[in-house]
Amino acid sequence: MAKRTTLTFLGAAGTVTGSKFLVQSGDRAILIEAGMFQGEKELRDLNWAEFPVPPERITDVLITHAHMDHVGYLPVLVRQGFAGTVWATPATIRLSEIVLRDAGYLNERDAEHANDRGYSRHTPALPLYDSADVERTLPLFSPIDYDTELGLGEDIVARYVRAGHILGSASIHLRVGGRSILVSGDVGRHDHPVLRSRDTPPGATTVLIESTYGDREHPEPEGPGHEALADLIRRTVKRGGSVLVPAFAVDRTEVVLKTLTEMQADGRIPQVPIFVNSPMALAALAVYRDPAFRDELRPDLDPEHFVDLPNLREVHTTEESMKLNTPKVPCLIISSSGMATGGRVLHHLEHMLPDHRHAVVLVGYQAVGTRGRALIEGVGQLKMHGRYVPVRAEVMQDNEFSVHGDRSDLLDWLAALTPPPTTVFTVHGNADVAASFGRRISEQLGCLSIVPTLGETVRID
Repeated sequence: MAKRTTLTFLGAAGTVTGSKFLVQSGDRAILIEAGMFQGEKELRDLNWAEFPVPPERITDVLITHAHMDHVGYLPVLVRQGFAGTVWATPATIRLSEIVLRDAGYLNERDAEHANDRGYSRHTPALPLYDSADVERTLPLFSPIDYDTELGLGEDIVARYVRAGHILGSASIHLRVGGRSILVSGDVGRHDHPVLRSRDTPPGATTVLIESTYGDREHPEPEGPGHEALADLIRRTVKRGGSVLVPAFAVDRTEVVLKTLTEMQADGRIPQVPIFVNSPMALAALAVYRDPAFRDELRPDLDPEHFVDLPNLREVHTTEESMKLNTPKVPCLIISSSGMATGGRVLHHLEHMLPDHRHAVVLVGYQAVGTRGRALIEGVGQLKMHGRYVPVRAEVMQDNEFSVHGDRSDLLDWLAALTPPPTTVFTVHGNADVAASFGRRISEQLGCLSIVPTLGETVRID
């Protein structure tokens, strides 16, 4: 008799963040993704809740890519007793080292800041995890290459397939005896500006597909790409202001820099200084340029020169960062985090938002409850470091930068699976978007589509 296999949705169910999917079969407990919840306080509080399964019972964690909503919870699991193996592609491991170390440091700094200013509800304010937790986590990583079978015991085999979202990103196919589960991870666009296109994974009876942009199509520019951004940069510089770009440190910064390189080469934007104020982003850029990962990049891309900006300035120290809070000459500042949930970008926002000469450009998905989301919704003030600041700077969103597949990309990815799925769970999307996308899946592909609820467990037959 086949062992009973269950799938439990511990995150990214009715929301975009906190991806965690637990597969249990016999004595094996395999967690696919270990993402941190971001956005609204109700979600962030879940990061502090007791994990539904004793972490010491988890035998393996499989990570699709190195964004915080997919890997950022790992140190919490380790703090609570997890000591198994964390499987990821070599590039994901390199990038995870960067983002987790940064997160541990920022957690410590934010707790110190809250204690100094007294705006925490807790006394004393404590970090979710610290640098020591991160250092205990990193040795647990073990590499797995694309298209290689990974035996996890008891007739369980995993396979990683290129997803084309960020460097090292993968979809994960899990075979459990005669059953199969496919987790999409974040599906890249068919035309990622930096990375090689996604591959098609083997089909599965049960598929979990992200639905971040499952209700829309990305805009296709009629003329030169990012013209609205170029126009904003030109008029902001003309009025003596600077442009702040909150950007994810991993991949989004690379894509933005490539775009700015092309714009300056074509004379579409002025030759002003461009600052990258994120040690994490600079470290990630070095990984993208590493010859070891050349095969991950587009064949037509020169890894040494896809970022070619004579006016590029790298900001490493806190002192250098503080000087940028009030730019003396018009410039462009790229800083993380991408949703303005933390990091150095908050200090820039605090100083630049009240000044009408400046501009802020959002270049990625902005989860509900984040400062980035509030800005694109047109708030008149924004709370940072315990106080409100007025929003007088110009704010725009450039959706052309997205490297998440849109509805067509996701449907194409699903339609290419062989064999086709029997059941599709739409995850990693806001509840209304996931539901809308699910209906489209059922209409076009004829399979059962479900939006799971947080904590729900289903049998995999």
